[in-house]
Amino acid sequence: MLATAGHVDHGKSTLVQALTGRDPDRLAAEKERGLTIELGFAWTRLPGGADVAFVDVPGHQRFVGNTLAGLGPAPAVVFVVAADQGWQAQSEEHLAAVRALGITDGLLVLTRADLAEARRAEEVRAEATRRLAAAGLDVPGELVSARTGAGMEQLRAALDALVARLPAPDPHAPVRLWCDRSFTVQGAGTVVTGTLGAGTLSVGDTLTLVSGDRVREVVVRGLHSGDVGREAVGPVSRVAVNLRRTDTEEVGRESVLTTPGAFASARAVDVGLTPVSAGEPGARPGTDGGPPEHLVLHVGTADHPVRLRPLGPGYARLSLPLALPWHVGDRAVLRDPGTRRLWSARVLDVDPLPLRRRGAARTRAESLAAADAGRAGDAATTALADLRLRSRSAEHPTVLRRLGLGDPSTGQRVEGWWVDPGAVEVWSDRAGRAVRAHHEEQPLSAGMPLAGVAHALDLPGHLRPVSAGGSLPDDLAPPEADLVRHVAAHAGLTVAGGRVCVPEAGGLGPAEAGVAELEARLRATPFAAPERDDLARLGLGPVELAAAARLGRLVRLPDDVVLLPDAPARAMRELAALDQPFTLSAARQALGTTRRVAVPLLEHLDQRGWTRRLDGRLRQVVR
Repeated sequence: MLATAGHVDHGKSTLVQALTGRDPDRLAAEKERGLTIELGFAWTRLPGGADVAFVDVPGHQRFVGNTLAGLGPAPAVVFVVAADQGWQAQSEEHLAAVRALGITDGLLVLTRADLAEARRAEEVRAEATRRLAAAGLDVPGELVSARTGAGMEQLRAALDALVARLPAPDPHAPVRLWCDRSFTVQGAGTVVTGTLGAGTLSVGDTLTLVSGDRVREVVVRGLHSGDVGREAVGPVSRVAVNLRRTDTEEVGRESVLTTPGAFASARAVDVGLTPVSAGEPGARPGTDGGPPEHLVLHVGTADHPVRLRPLGPGYARLSLPLALPWHVGDRAVLRDPGTRRLWSARVLDVDPLPLRRRGAARTRAESLAAADAGRAGDAATTALADLRLRSRSAEHPTVLRRLGLGDPSTGQRVEGWWVDPGAVEVWSDRAGRAVRAHHEEQPLSAGMPLAGVAHALDLPGHLRPVSAGGSLPDDLAPPEADLVRHVAAHAGLTVAGGRVCVPEAGGLGPAEAGVAELEARLRATPFAAPERDDLARLGLGPVELAAAARLGRLVRLPDDVVLLPDAPARAMRELAALDQPFTLSAARQALGTTRRVAVPLLEHLDQRGWTRRLDGRLRQVVR
């Protein structure tokens, strides 16, 4: 798929019609005024057998939004300059848009050759070639006349060569189809059209529809490409998608269809900025005074107002009014409607963490610059994955895949999560101090609960969910417990029973003497449980008794009945010797104890399944 670009009335639509036999201007207003307003589409088969579609974009500066929507999904551009008029104002603006979108291949087509003298045509060719090359488009040029047909065969051959040299798109990539039109077909329902740049669409596919602030699943009912019904369509193609049970009002030009779970949805992104319509190509960001706070973001076929927060030279944070599906590395265009200046924006992080501290913006810009330092391909995605891991301390591989990133080169795997080693060191130190402080305050405690340690480390803040407003999938819980166990082991702490403690913790301390005296009494009279006042005289309150029970020194029953751990087994030997079934009174006499002790002890034996209650009076031993 190729997009046209060039000054208004330089013959873009006429050229497309001559190549395809189809008039891309479909609106009555366009035909009346001889001016392209909306995006136009046409397609043909080249002499070499390749099918190619054209997106014809408006040339007038009033329709620059439509121009960017048409150029956005295109892998290459057919840049049109009229041989009799030469380079014009909108030629420069369209070239800026092409640069901003990172389009680096295409063709220069000099139209209306029949209206220009040969010398003038060559002068125009030389100037246009120079300007394109300075913008990174070192492309061949063809001189044609759509009216007389001169040069058209050579142009078709050049288009064949262009299509052949374009990088092969990935048919297995996730789908992200930006919609440029939606309409209703009688008997079929809602149809949307767009340019499929990667991935494959098939009839029956379930897709995620993002339309404004609405997100829902839709099903592909039918597909057309090149006016032919198809079961599947691969990239790069113009495609019409018939959606099942979807109203036309639900889908607009700014809507997007995506493979479910394949993109990160967010309302904030950190980007690298390059000005493309001020100064010479390659000018350093910020030399034109920098972009204003309020701009229009053009991505795919959508345009949205955004707020820009500068981070440092060449880097900024964009805040959108609604969440969009992103991959790291996406390109977009920022436009100032007042001055018509453009900036190229390359997404470096999605749903970044808030900047709360003084100097955080500058530090963030330095981190982005370090990760973005001239790397390409896998090296770039790895560096950006490292950046995200450092900023968040922990990340799930599923999130990285949704961002279009691979595994980071630095990091430790903890229960399937990537964890930053630097964060583990900081957390280990903090966990050790927190747990020791806890033991100082509560000497008899079994340790801090895992959730308490996670809170002390601020893990919920580091691992906040990001998919609803921003990338952690809804089906993935934050790995707080797993991380706490990992950090505790790294810090030399012990985890047992859902609590974290220092290895030397766990004794009874000052309560040891009282527990030892109580044990001696109970060994002599196993079922003579002390009263509350007696326990208080021994210095044994609820905390001390809980610690003794945790260590296996005592058994605590309801109503502050305290016995030795072997008391239930001793009781069973006595109860088994009774005539079965037995009453509470018989049990109390056999055990030589009071009703206060016998009732909770028998209920304890019932719960363990050693005895069974038959009615309101009788029990029996379960044999």
